[in-house]
Amino acid sequence: MALQEKPDTRAKRPTLDSMLTDAALGSSGPRWLPGVAGAKAAAKLALAPQKTLKRAGGYGFELARIAAGRSEVAPAKGDKRFKDKAWQGNPAFKRLGQSYIATGQYVDGLISDAGLDWAEEQRLRFACENILDALAPTNFPATNPAVLKAWIDSGGGHVVQGTRQLIGDMAKAPRIPTMVDTTKFVVGEHLACTKGAVVFSTEVFELIQYAPLTEQVRETPLVVVPPMINKYYVTDLAPGRSMIEHALGQGQQVFAISWRNPGAEQADWSLETYVAAVLDALDAATHITGTERAQTIGLCAGGIVLSIAVAHLAAKGELNKVAGLTLGVCVLDNERAGTVSSFADRRAAALAVAESARKGYLSGRSLAGVFAWLRPTDLVWGYWVNNYLLGKRPPAFDILFWNADTTNMPAGLHRDFVGMSLDNTLVNAGELEVLGTPIDLGAITTDAYLVAGIADHISPWENCYRTTQLLGSEPRFVLSTSGHIAAMVNPPGNEKASFQTAKEHPADPEKFLAQASKQRGSWWEDWTEWLGERSGPEQAAPKALGKGRGRYSPQGDAPGTYVFQQV
Repeated sequence: MALQEKPDTRAKRPTLDSMLTDAALGSSGPRWLPGVAGAKAAAKLALAPQKTLKRAGGYGFELARIAAGRSEVAPAKGDKRFKDKAWQGNPAFKRLGQSYIATGQYVDGLISDAGLDWAEEQRLRFACENILDALAPTNFPATNPAVLKAWIDSGGGHVVQGTRQLIGDMAKAPRIPTMVDTTKFVVGEHLACTKGAVVFSTEVFELIQYAPLTEQVRETPLVVVPPMINKYYVTDLAPGRSMIEHALGQGQQVFAISWRNPGAEQADWSLETYVAAVLDALDAATHITGTERAQTIGLCAGGIVLSIAVAHLAAKGELNKVAGLTLGVCVLDNERAGTVSSFADRRAAALAVAESARKGYLSGRSLAGVFAWLRPTDLVWGYWVNNYLLGKRPPAFDILFWNADTTNMPAGLHRDFVGMSLDNTLVNAGELEVLGTPIDLGAITTDAYLVAGIADHISPWENCYRTTQLLGSEPRFVLSTSGHIAAMVNPPGNEKASFQTAKEHPADPEKFLAQASKQRGSWWEDWTEWLGERSGPEQAAPKALGKGRGRYSPQGDAPGTYVFQQV
């Protein structure tokens, strides 16, 4: 997949290539500068002086109201930066916070007034929002009341701890604050502890079969395809928060792929390598269970590979091997896929591919840093205050522990993902060829279940929704609460949990949202009911895992060995 020069279609460029490019080059510096977009905005505002003066006059008037104590400006609901009571009770801090918020509203208004095209506006907003986030008064010791209180309470002792943590974090990539206390979790004991065994392995992956939790199980097994840039156990977190455990409890037979953590020796592993691995896993699961078909679920990048694998089977006339396709927070159509899609740059992508080829892989830690800077208020500056200014340890949270347990991406797969995303090849039937077959998502006529998170900053729900227009069947689309990871980790029992569905799926995502109805509870329960209806009759649960003493015999207990690899 050579990266060749093509006409500029920047407004329709995707997001995956931009994230992978930044991670490979180790910097998103240009993203922080207004650049050409800022110059264009300034020129357009200069041509509309009345509008600009009116906006400035409104800003000045609001600052005067703030100074007089008569302003109604307030932080957005859920903005944790200003939760300390001093931001409301102390006149000085209240005015400081209101001035900061009013400035942000003023900048936002100017960007809207500039009338830029979509891509330019996204780039300018990203730069301005990051600058404003960095300059928030909460990020500085003298203007954060919580930090001033800590000085009094600890006599300055928190500074020593905060400085120690700052030095430790800045000494290693990706040089962002640590988000989780990793000392509180052990994989295999606290996380990824559902009982099972490795029943098949290759150089690329281990296949785990899980022990049944019910006396009767569904005939058709479920195969889990996790993302390749993190460990598989996002689907098997702590007991009670494990998607795999929940599916087992509903009578499903479950298998999960655990990817190897590649290094320079695996540089040539490509998209075809991973698609072939998924096909091997499907064959193993059906052979072990004695069935002809399997249910499948792919998450994020794992969903991309799974979709291509299923389309490959369709091209070969073997779609009957797949009983159902579930995709979680997975983007197949990258057109205008969120903020970073506006930064797509073919030359930078070519440099990134060359850099990962030189190293042999794309660092998982670098990619984690890129993800963090997409939500700097929550994922960078919040921990800056907690870890460094307040000298506290980060929280012990299973999702954040998993998120920090990164996996590298081999150079071959990095190259293929960047090329595929730059050209948005999955949208056009036959434009991508894998394992000797043209890929046509429209040929996937099996039943499908699609899940997205309404606050997802990595896989925008609108782009996840567009898969409804690409598949050859009428899928069930579920819009969950929360963001990229929390949308997936959605166990029953959370009173605040809900999801939205609709009977029809028009092409416009907003039209779907307008007619969607909200349902209380976790989508996991809705999904396992959907699975049960499509997973064949019940039968006695197997008494042993694997099959015989040959190729598919148990090789060791779950979670296997690949999950512990650190490269």
